[in-house]
Amino acid sequence: MLLFPAIDLYEGKAVRLFKGDYAQMTVYSERPWEIASDFVAKGASHIHIVDLEGAKNGATPNFETVCKIKAEGKCFCEIGGGIRSMDVIDRYMEAGIDRVILGTAAVKDAEFTKAAVDKYGEKVAIGVDIKDGKVAIKGWTEKSELDAMDFCSKMQSIGVKTIICTDISRDGAMRGTNRELYKELSEKFDIDIVASGGVSTIDDVQALADMNLYGAIIGKAYYTGAIDLEEAVAIGEK
Repeated sequence: MLLFPAIDLYEGKAVRLFKGDYAQMTVYSERPWEIASDFVAKGASHIHIVDLEGAKNGATPNFETVCKIKAEGKCFCEIGGGIRSMDVIDRYMEAGIDRVILGTAAVKDAEFTKAAVDKYGEKVAIGVDIKDGKVAIKGWTEKSELDAMDFCSKMQSIGVKTIICTDISRDGAMRGTNRELYKELSEKFDIDIVASGGVSTIDDVQALADMNLYGAIIGKAYYTGAIDLEEAVAIGEK
């Protein structure tokens, strides 16, 4: 199982939200690329980046910071947040970003999503953020009427290879990940599943690895020291 330590960006800084609430934001670093270097020093080979401003408004205000993280980290980098046009995907790809994540766009624009998957294949992942069983959009500020499982099935049918699934109620709350959800997803779909939200202990990492999940994202637990990244990476590699 791959470990994806996360960097959430807001105004060029590395931050974390509590349950997706922009009013409950903690700033961890004004030099996010240094965090990326630390990830790699601790054995990480993949980094998950979110442009929180982009997620809300559909722009790419942290583009240069994302590129610097890629340059400094020298590893696989995926980016989500505000990617709602082919021009933005092209721009990230030309900058050397390894994978883009579509969230709101995948819900709102099926034609664009299929075109992106057709053009870039496994370089396009889908972020499925779940709130009360429904898919949330626009930086988690809105809840759609789409059933999360039905949506995952639809994404698999158009050729999506990777789904990054977040249980919003667990994100940043440090109360454990939703193991039942990821077990259900891994059993129901023939697709790479990345667990996100609430991965807060080494036991969580071990449980997800035991499910043979493709990946798990570690956010707040890294920043607070609740999870030793080197230990987590070692568990994933077993």
